[in-house]
Amino acid sequence: MRIVYFTHSLRSCWNHGNAHFLRGVLSELVERGHQVEVFEPERAWSLANMLADHGEAALEPFRQAYPELQSRTYQRPEEGAGHAFGADLVIVHEWNDPKLVAAVGRVRRRGGRFSLLFHDTHHRAVSAAQDMRAYDLSEYDGVLAFGAALVDVYRRWGWGDRVFVWHEAADMRRFRPPAHEGEREGLVWIGNWGDGERSRELVEYLLEPARDAALPLDIYGVRYPATAKHALQQFGAYYHGWLPNAAAPDIFASHLATVHVPRRFYAKALPGIPTIRVFEALACGIPLVSAPWDDREHLFRVGEDFLMVRNGAEMTRTLRDLKNDPALRESLARSGLESIRKRHTCAHRVEELLSIVERMRAPELESAA
Repeated sequence: MRIVYFTHSLRSCWNHGNAHFLRGVLSELVERGHQVEVFEPERAWSLANMLADHGEAALEPFRQAYPELQSRTYQRPEEGAGHAFGADLVIVHEWNDPKLVAAVGRVRRRGGRFSLLFHDTHHRAVSAAQDMRAYDLSEYDGVLAFGAALVDVYRRWGWGDRVFVWHEAADMRRFRPPAHEGEREGLVWIGNWGDGERSRELVEYLLEPARDAALPLDIYGVRYPATAKHALQQFGAYYHGWLPNAAAPDIFASHLATVHVPRRFYAKALPGIPTIRVFEALACGIPLVSAPWDDREHLFRVGEDFLMVRNGAEMTRTLRDLKNDPALRESLARSGLESIRKRHTCAHRVEELLSIVERMRAPELESAA
């Protein structure tokens, strides 16, 4: 198939978590012989911020890790949408200009014979529902939503059986345990401070427990305001700034454990969506402890693949246990990796995607016969 994907940015993962999963899935599609083309707008916000902070050298980790992937840029939405002509499958990510989303739909209406899907990997359907409802999806065949709770939102909006669960997953070609175990020390957290969506939770479930468990804490990420950096200093954490996602496996490999602190919207309004870091961490074989969230889709074996705590005090006790119990760390790493390999790789998601496309095309093929 000729597959066209419209993304905010393929090259930059600066505050752009969807780039992680996107790279893995597209790489898998290329490996299977599909013709994959990626388009992104010129001056994309994520890319502009990454280059402003780190210069052209910041592009090298992506280029080295994904030599088979490239993207092309466009200036105007209509120009970008024109690249959909002649494709078999077109996917448009939700972090695109609404004008581009609508323009691709118009290409479809004017005779495009491709299957057209909208890919939603964010909480804006509940946190900014009016903005999301303003997207013109009238010509789209369906929606790929990264969790059942988000599927339920689209069904309430009238999408019925044309919205599909398509969870994120780990790119096992890059995210895997180290070939040779070395020294591991301390705790690591890779994530962005963001817009105050989990500021209190980061103190309760990460900063205080790491300090009280006497575990050195390394933090990587962007959009940390001065007040946040000051808080990290007060708790004795080491802030390292932006980390190219391709470098995350090496960072995980040098630490005893990591922590998952879901944003409030995923813990409360869209329960059951763990987001990409859980998949990536478990794929790298690092023990993980999570703040509360409801794994209502039974993606993992909670208590075996990772540990979940109910409050900060329990997090502190659990981190102390991990620090002092190599067997517990080994058991968690083994079980978490096993679940990823069995159910949550980008290869699994490609199979799911191809099955979704086949199901969408079935009525069309029947009517043609």
